[in-house]
Amino acid sequence: MNDGRGNTAEKQVHAHHDHDHGHDHRHGHGHAHSHGVAPDADRRWLSIALGLIVAYMAVEVVIGLAAGSLALLSDAAHMLSDAASIVLALVAMRLAARPARGTYTFGLKRAEILSALANGLTLLLVSVWLAYEAVSRLVSPPEVDGALMFYTALSGVVVNIVAAWCMSKANRSSLNVEGAFQHIITDLYAFIATAVAGAVVMFTGFARADSVATLIVVALMLRSGVSLVRAAGRIFLEAAPAGADPDAIGARLATHEGVVEVHDLHVWEITSGDVVLSAHVIVEVGGDCHGVRRALQTTLREEYGITHATLQVDHTPVPPAVAPAAAGQADPHCEDAHGTVHHGSARVDAV
Repeated sequence: MNDGRGNTAEKQVHAHHDHDHGHDHRHGHGHAHSHGVAPDADRRWLSIALGLIVAYMAVEVVIGLAAGSLALLSDAAHMLSDAASIVLALVAMRLAARPARGTYTFGLKRAEILSALANGLTLLLVSVWLAYEAVSRLVSPPEVDGALMFYTALSGVVVNIVAAWCMSKANRSSLNVEGAFQHIITDLYAFIATAVAGAVVMFTGFARADSVATLIVVALMLRSGVSLVRAAGRIFLEAAPAGADPDAIGARLATHEGVVEVHDLHVWEITSGDVVLSAHVIVEVGGDCHGVRRALQTTLREEYGITHATLQVDHTPVPPAVAPAAAGQADPHCEDAHGTVHHGSARVDAV
Protein backbone atom coordinates (compact mmCIF):
# COMPACT_ATOMS: atom_id res chain seq x y z
CA MET A 1 0.00 0.00 0.00
CA ASN A 2 1.64 3.10 -1.28
CA ASP A 3 -0.75 5.82 -0.18
CA GLY A 4 -3.82 6.35 2.04
CA ARG A 5 -6.32 8.87 3.37
CA GLY A 6 -6.46 8.51 7.16
CA ASN A 7 -6.93 5.57 9.49
CA THR A 8 -10.28 4.46 8.06
CA ALA A 9 -8.98 4.23 4.54
CA GLU A 10 -5.84 2.55 5.83
CA LYS A 11 -7.86 -0.18 7.53
CA GLN A 12 -9.92 -0.70 4.42
CA VAL A 13 -6.81 -1.14 2.31
CA HIS A 14 -5.35 -3.54 4.86
CA ALA A 15 -8.47 -5.61 4.75
CA HIS A 16 -8.25 -5.75 0.99
CA HIS A 17 -4.59 -6.77 1.09
CA ASP A 18 -5.50 -9.91 3.01
CA HIS A 19 -6.67 -11.25 -0.36
CA ASP A 20 -4.14 -9.57 -2.63
CA HIS A 21 -0.59 -10.92 -2.66
CA GLY A 22 2.33 -8.49 -2.92
CA HIS A 23 4.24 -10.40 -5.58
CA ASP A 24 1.51 -9.56 -8.09
CA HIS A 25 2.08 -5.81 -7.74
CA ARG A 26 4.91 -4.94 -10.14
CA HIS A 27 4.39 -1.29 -10.88
CA GLY A 28 6.97 1.46 -10.74
CA HIS A 29 7.46 4.27 -8.24
CA GLY A 30 8.40 7.13 -10.50
CA HIS A 31 12.10 6.35 -10.60
CA ALA A 32 14.33 6.23 -13.67
CA HIS A 33 16.78 3.57 -14.74
CA SER A 34 20.00 4.95 -16.22
CA HIS A 35 23.03 3.04 -17.35
CA GLY A 36 25.31 5.97 -18.09
CA VAL A 37 25.47 5.80 -21.91
CA ALA A 38 22.83 7.22 -24.25
CA PRO A 39 21.21 4.64 -26.56
CA ASP A 40 22.06 6.80 -29.59
CA ALA A 41 25.74 6.68 -28.62
CA ASP A 42 25.56 2.90 -28.29
CA ARG A 43 24.07 2.56 -31.77
CA ARG A 44 26.69 4.85 -33.29
CA TRP A 45 29.64 2.86 -31.90
CA LEU A 46 28.04 -0.46 -32.78
CA SER A 47 27.42 0.71 -36.35
CA ILE A 48 31.05 1.77 -36.80
CA ALA A 49 32.25 -1.63 -35.56
CA LEU A 50 29.77 -3.36 -37.89
CA GLY A 51 31.10 -1.49 -40.93
CA LEU A 52 34.70 -2.44 -40.13
CA ILE A 53 33.88 -6.10 -39.62
CA VAL A 54 31.75 -6.56 -42.75
CA ALA A 55 34.36 -4.90 -44.98
CA TYR A 56 37.24 -6.96 -43.62
CA MET A 57 35.25 -10.20 -43.60
CA ALA A 58 34.71 -10.01 -47.37
CA VAL A 59 38.44 -9.58 -47.94
CA GLU A 60 39.33 -12.41 -45.58
CA VAL A 61 37.05 -14.94 -47.28
CA VAL A 62 38.80 -14.34 -50.61
CA ILE A 63 42.28 -14.60 -49.06
CA GLY A 64 41.34 -17.63 -46.96
CA LEU A 65 40.22 -19.53 -50.05
CA ALA A 66 43.37 -18.51 -51.94
CA ALA A 67 45.64 -19.56 -49.05
CA GLY A 68 43.73 -22.78 -48.32
CA SER A 69 43.65 -21.84 -44.62
CA LEU A 70 40.83 -23.18 -42.44
CA ALA A 71 42.00 -20.87 -39.66
CA LEU A 72 41.39 -17.82 -41.88
CA LEU A 73 38.05 -19.18 -43.06
CA SER A 74 37.09 -19.91 -39.43
CA ASP A 75 38.02 -16.34 -38.56
CA ALA A 76 35.83 -15.13 -41.44
CA ALA A 77 32.97 -17.33 -40.23
CA HIS A 78 33.39 -15.90 -36.77
CA MET A 79 33.41 -12.38 -38.22
CA LEU A 80 30.12 -13.22 -39.93
CA SER A 81 28.72 -14.18 -36.53
CA ASP A 82 30.24 -10.93 -35.17
CA ALA A 83 28.34 -8.94 -37.79
CA ALA A 84 25.13 -10.86 -37.10
CA SER A 85 25.53 -10.29 -33.36
CA ILE A 86 25.90 -6.53 -33.84
CA VAL A 87 22.88 -6.39 -36.17
CA LEU A 88 20.87 -8.31 -33.57
CA ALA A 89 22.10 -5.93 -30.87
CA LEU A 90 21.05 -2.88 -32.90
CA VAL A 91 17.60 -4.29 -33.63
CA ALA A 92 17.14 -5.35 -30.01
CA MET A 93 18.10 -1.88 -28.78
CA ARG A 94 15.41 -0.30 -30.94
CA LEU A 95 12.80 -2.78 -29.73
CA ALA A 96 13.81 -2.34 -26.08
CA ALA A 97 13.49 1.45 -26.39
CA ARG A 98 9.80 1.19 -27.24
CA PRO A 99 7.50 2.28 -24.39
CA ALA A 100 5.43 -0.26 -22.47
CA ARG A 101 1.91 -0.60 -23.82
CA GLY A 102 -0.94 -3.07 -24.01
CA THR A 103 -0.14 -6.55 -22.78
CA TYR A 104 3.62 -5.86 -22.83
CA THR A 105 3.66 -4.19 -19.43
CA PHE A 106 7.48 -4.07 -19.32
CA GLY A 107 7.76 -3.10 -22.97
CA LEU A 108 10.17 -5.14 -25.10
CA LYS A 109 13.18 -4.78 -22.83
CA ARG A 110 13.93 -8.50 -22.95
CA ALA A 111 14.50 -8.29 -26.70
CA GLU A 112 18.07 -7.44 -25.67
CA ILE A 113 18.32 -10.69 -23.71
CA LEU A 114 16.96 -12.65 -26.66
CA SER A 115 19.71 -11.08 -28.75
CA ALA A 116 22.36 -12.06 -26.20
CA LEU A 117 21.00 -15.62 -26.11
CA ALA A 118 21.09 -15.81 -29.91
CA ASN A 119 24.69 -14.58 -29.88
CA GLY A 120 25.69 -17.25 -27.38
CA LEU A 121 23.97 -20.05 -29.29
CA THR A 122 25.59 -18.88 -32.54
CA LEU A 123 29.03 -19.09 -30.95
CA LEU A 124 28.32 -22.64 -29.75
CA LEU A 125 26.98 -23.85 -33.13
CA VAL A 126 29.84 -22.34 -35.14
CA SER A 127 32.39 -23.79 -32.70
CA VAL A 128 31.00 -27.32 -33.23
CA TRP A 129 31.35 -27.02 -37.02
CA LEU A 130 34.88 -25.59 -36.79
CA ALA A 131 35.95 -28.31 -34.35
CA TYR A 132 34.81 -30.99 -36.81
CA GLU A 133 36.67 -29.38 -39.70
CA ALA A 134 39.83 -28.85 -37.63
CA VAL A 135 39.98 -32.49 -36.53
CA SER A 136 39.48 -33.61 -40.13
CA ARG A 137 42.43 -31.47 -41.23
CA LEU A 138 44.60 -32.75 -38.41
CA VAL A 139 44.14 -36.24 -39.85
CA SER A 140 44.75 -35.15 -43.43
CA PRO A 141 46.32 -31.67 -43.55
CA PRO A 142 46.03 -29.77 -46.85
CA GLU A 143 48.69 -27.45 -48.24
CA VAL A 144 48.55 -24.01 -46.59
CA ASP A 145 50.12 -20.71 -47.68
CA GLY A 146 51.73 -19.67 -44.40
CA ALA A 147 52.87 -16.20 -45.51
CA LEU A 148 49.45 -15.17 -46.81
CA MET A 149 47.86 -16.60 -43.67
CA PHE A 150 50.29 -14.71 -41.40
CA TYR A 151 49.95 -11.26 -42.95
CA THR A 152 46.19 -11.50 -43.30
CA ALA A 153 45.87 -12.48 -39.64
CA LEU A 154 48.04 -9.55 -38.58
CA SER A 155 45.79 -7.11 -40.43
CA GLY A 156 42.81 -8.84 -38.81
CA VAL A 157 44.30 -8.18 -35.38
CA VAL A 158 44.42 -4.45 -36.16
CA VAL A 159 40.83 -4.38 -37.46
CA ASN A 160 39.51 -6.23 -34.42
CA ILE A 161 41.40 -4.00 -31.99
CA VAL A 162 39.73 -0.96 -33.58
CA ALA A 163 36.31 -2.71 -33.56
CA ALA A 164 36.76 -3.76 -29.92
CA TRP A 165 37.68 -0.18 -29.00
CA CYS A 166 34.49 1.05 -30.67
CA MET A 167 32.44 -1.57 -28.81
CA SER A 168 34.06 -0.62 -25.50
CA LYS A 169 32.62 2.88 -25.92
CA ALA A 170 29.10 1.44 -25.84
CA ASN A 171 27.29 0.45 -22.65
CA ARG A 172 28.71 -2.96 -21.73
CA SER A 173 26.51 -3.25 -18.63
CA SER A 174 23.88 -4.34 -21.16
CA LEU A 175 24.07 -8.10 -21.73
CA ASN A 176 23.04 -7.41 -25.30
CA VAL A 177 26.07 -5.18 -25.99
CA GLU A 178 28.32 -7.45 -23.93
CA GLY A 179 27.30 -10.38 -26.13
CA ALA A 180 28.37 -8.55 -29.28
CA PHE A 181 31.57 -7.39 -27.54
CA GLN A 182 32.45 -10.98 -26.58
CA HIS A 183 32.16 -11.94 -30.24
CA ILE A 184 34.71 -9.26 -31.17
CA ILE A 185 37.14 -10.15 -28.38
CA THR A 186 37.01 -13.85 -29.24
CA ASP A 187 37.70 -12.98 -32.86
CA LEU A 188 40.67 -10.86 -31.81
CA TYR A 189 42.19 -13.81 -29.94
CA ALA A 190 41.44 -16.00 -32.95
CA PHE A 191 43.42 -13.73 -35.27
CA ILE A 192 46.35 -13.75 -32.87
CA ALA A 193 46.32 -17.57 -32.82
CA THR A 194 46.03 -17.63 -36.62
CA ALA A 195 48.99 -15.25 -37.00
CA VAL A 196 51.13 -17.50 -34.79
CA ALA A 197 50.03 -20.56 -36.77
CA GLY A 198 50.82 -18.75 -40.04
CA ALA A 199 54.33 -17.96 -38.81
CA VAL A 200 54.84 -21.62 -37.86
CA VAL A 201 53.68 -22.81 -41.29
CA MET A 202 55.79 -20.17 -43.04
CA PHE A 203 59.04 -21.01 -41.21
CA THR A 204 58.67 -24.74 -40.51
CA GLY A 205 56.17 -26.04 -43.05
CA PHE A 206 54.10 -27.66 -40.26
CA ALA A 207 50.66 -27.42 -41.93
CA ARG A 208 48.79 -28.86 -38.94
CA ALA A 209 49.45 -25.59 -37.08
CA ASP A 210 46.49 -24.21 -39.01
CA SER A 211 44.16 -26.79 -37.46
CA VAL A 212 45.69 -26.34 -34.00
CA ALA A 213 44.99 -22.60 -34.22
CA THR A 214 41.41 -23.37 -35.22
CA LEU A 215 40.93 -25.59 -32.16
CA ILE A 216 42.21 -22.77 -29.93
CA VAL A 217 39.61 -20.49 -31.50
CA VAL A 218 36.95 -23.15 -30.86
CA ALA A 219 37.86 -23.30 -27.16
CA LEU A 220 37.52 -19.51 -26.87
CA MET A 221 34.19 -19.55 -28.70
CA LEU A 222 32.83 -22.27 -26.42
CA ARG A 223 33.84 -20.32 -23.32
CA SER A 224 32.15 -17.11 -24.49
CA GLY A 225 29.08 -18.93 -25.80
CA VAL A 226 28.45 -20.84 -22.58
CA SER A 227 28.89 -17.66 -20.53
CA LEU A 228 26.34 -15.73 -22.61
CA VAL A 229 23.77 -18.54 -22.66
CA ARG A 230 24.08 -18.98 -18.88
CA ALA A 231 23.68 -15.24 -18.20
CA ALA A 232 20.68 -14.93 -20.53
CA GLY A 233 19.13 -18.07 -19.05
CA ARG A 234 19.33 -16.65 -15.52
CA ILE A 235 17.38 -13.57 -16.61
CA PHE A 236 14.73 -15.58 -18.48
CA LEU A 237 14.32 -17.88 -15.46
CA GLU A 238 14.06 -14.74 -13.27
CA ALA A 239 16.90 -15.74 -10.99
CA ALA A 240 18.25 -13.14 -8.61
CA PRO A 241 20.96 -10.97 -10.22
CA ALA A 242 24.56 -11.95 -9.67
CA GLY A 243 25.73 -10.61 -6.31
CA ALA A 244 22.18 -10.22 -4.92
CA ASP A 245 21.31 -12.66 -2.12
CA PRO A 246 17.51 -12.65 -1.57
CA ASP A 247 17.86 -14.27 1.86
CA ALA A 248 20.34 -11.63 2.99
CA ILE A 249 18.10 -8.85 1.67
CA GLY A 250 15.04 -10.34 3.39
CA ALA A 251 16.90 -10.72 6.68
CA ARG A 252 18.07 -7.10 6.43
CA LEU A 253 14.54 -5.80 5.81
CA ALA A 254 13.25 -7.84 8.76
CA THR A 255 15.60 -5.99 11.14
CA HIS A 256 13.73 -2.71 10.67
CA GLU A 257 11.77 -1.43 13.65
CA GLY A 258 8.15 -2.49 13.60
CA VAL A 259 8.60 -5.34 11.12
CA VAL A 260 7.18 -8.68 12.26
CA GLU A 261 7.83 -10.69 9.12
CA VAL A 262 8.98 -10.49 5.50
CA HIS A 263 8.00 -13.18 3.02
CA ASP A 264 7.16 -13.70 -0.67
CA LEU A 265 10.35 -11.78 -1.45
CA HIS A 266 11.35 -11.87 -5.12
CA VAL A 267 14.36 -10.24 -6.79
CA TRP A 268 14.84 -10.49 -10.54
CA GLU A 269 15.97 -8.57 -13.63
CA ILE A 270 13.68 -7.32 -16.40
CA THR A 271 16.78 -6.87 -18.55
CA SER A 272 20.46 -6.60 -17.68
CA GLY A 273 20.94 -4.02 -14.93
CA ASP A 274 17.19 -3.36 -14.46
CA VAL A 275 16.59 -4.99 -11.05
CA VAL A 276 13.10 -5.34 -9.57
CA LEU A 277 12.03 -6.46 -6.10
CA SER A 278 8.67 -7.27 -4.53
CA ALA A 279 7.83 -8.52 -1.05
CA HIS A 280 5.03 -8.89 1.51
CA VAL A 281 5.84 -7.17 4.80
CA ILE A 282 3.91 -7.69 8.05
CA VAL A 283 4.19 -4.94 10.70
CA GLU A 284 3.16 -4.93 14.33
CA VAL A 285 -0.33 -3.91 15.39
CA GLY A 286 -0.58 -0.12 15.46
CA GLY A 287 2.61 0.27 13.46
CA ASP A 288 3.00 2.90 10.74
CA CYS A 289 2.69 0.92 7.51
CA HIS A 290 3.58 3.87 5.30
CA GLY A 291 6.57 4.84 7.41
CA VAL A 292 7.88 1.27 7.38
CA ARG A 293 7.45 1.04 3.61
CA ARG A 294 9.36 4.26 3.04
CA ALA A 295 12.16 3.14 5.36
CA LEU A 296 12.45 -0.23 3.63
CA GLN A 297 12.53 1.35 0.17
CA THR A 298 15.26 3.72 1.34
CA THR A 299 17.31 0.74 2.59
CA LEU A 300 16.85 -1.08 -0.72
CA ARG A 301 17.88 1.98 -2.70
CA GLU A 302 20.89 3.00 -0.60
CA GLU A 303 22.30 -0.40 0.39
CA TYR A 304 21.43 -2.56 -2.61
CA GLY A 305 20.89 -0.09 -5.45
CA ILE A 306 17.33 -1.38 -5.99
CA THR A 307 15.13 1.55 -6.98
CA HIS A 308 12.17 -0.42 -8.37
CA ALA A 309 10.64 -2.04 -5.29
CA THR A 310 6.98 -2.91 -4.76
CA LEU A 311 6.14 -3.67 -1.14
CA GLN A 312 2.77 -4.85 0.14
CA VAL A 313 2.61 -3.82 3.81
CA ASP A 314 -0.05 -5.18 6.21
CA HIS A 315 -0.71 -5.15 9.94
CA THR A 316 -0.51 -8.49 11.70
CA PRO A 317 -3.90 -9.91 12.89
CA VAL A 318 -5.13 -8.49 16.24
CA PRO A 319 -4.15 -10.64 18.09
CA PRO A 320 -4.23 -14.25 16.78
CA ALA A 321 -5.94 -16.55 19.28
CA VAL A 322 -3.71 -19.35 18.14
CA ALA A 323 -0.57 -18.98 16.07
CA PRO A 324 -1.19 -20.27 12.52
CA ALA A 325 1.71 -22.73 12.69
CA ALA A 326 0.47 -24.21 15.97
CA ALA A 327 -3.09 -24.54 14.73
CA GLY A 328 -2.01 -25.97 11.38
CA GLN A 329 -3.66 -23.07 9.59
CA ALA A 330 -2.33 -21.06 6.66
CA ASP A 331 -1.02 -17.55 7.07
CA PRO A 332 -4.16 -15.40 6.74
CA HIS A 333 -2.23 -12.94 4.57
CA CYS A 334 -0.74 -15.44 2.12
CA GLU A 335 -2.30 -18.86 1.74
CA ASP A 336 0.37 -19.90 -0.75
CA ALA A 337 3.46 -18.03 0.44
CA HIS A 338 6.73 -19.18 -1.09
CA GLY A 339 10.35 -18.56 -0.30
CA THR A 340 12.07 -18.02 3.01
CA VAL A 341 10.09 -16.35 5.81
CA HIS A 342 12.20 -13.71 7.60
CA HIS A 343 11.05 -12.91 11.12
CA GLY A 344 11.62 -9.49 12.62
CA SER A 345 12.12 -8.41 16.21
CA ALA A 346 8.69 -6.76 16.57
CA ARG A 347 6.11 -8.56 18.70
CA VAL A 348 3.25 -10.25 16.88
CA ASP A 349 0.91 -9.66 19.80
CA ALA A 350 1.84 -6.01 20.31
CA VAL A 351 -1.09 -3.68 20.84
